[in-house]
Amino acid sequence: MPRATKPRPRKARAISAGSDDSTTIPEPVTSADRIVLEIRKFIAGAIFFNAQAAEKIGLGLTDMQILHVIQLYGPATPTRLAASTGLSSGGVTVALDRLERGGYIRREPNPDDRRSLLIHLIPTHIEKAAHLYKGVEAETRRLLATLPESDLKATLRFFEALATARAKSPESARP
Repeated sequence: MPRATKPRPRKARAISAGSDDSTTIPEPVTSADRIVLEIRKFIAGAIFFNAQAAEKIGLGLTDMQILHVIQLYGPATPTRLAASTGLSSGGVTVALDRLERGGYIRREPNPDDRRSLLIHLIPTHIEKAAHLYKGVEAETRRLLATLPESDLKATLRFFEALATARAKSPESARP
């Protein structure tokens, strides 16, 4: 019977000068460790990219992310936006006021509930933001084209499962 191998101890890798333990991250040992680390790197880069894109068109990062949420999931009520973003209802209202003044959204009566509104994007204004993402989308598609179909399907299953898990437990996706 083969002997069970002991997991290698994790080495700490410094991410900044200093001796405080909070400035180190564990060296990835397993493939899962490496994937989690790469996801964190990707998210950090995406946040900075989105912040720069928002700044270029005169929006704040929160406003830009609300536009993304509406674009990805379709028209939504302010209550739904608050639930999906983790913002307070007041925070969503303030952001929607800014986006409406900027011409990015319009509020319309909700045909399913006359007490609420649906937030719709205004396509001509969204195009101002869309061109900022063309390069990164093209590069992503170029890289995806280098992968075999089986890897693409596995990646898709992973991201779908991650999105489903976050939707079922939104509090786990918040600090």
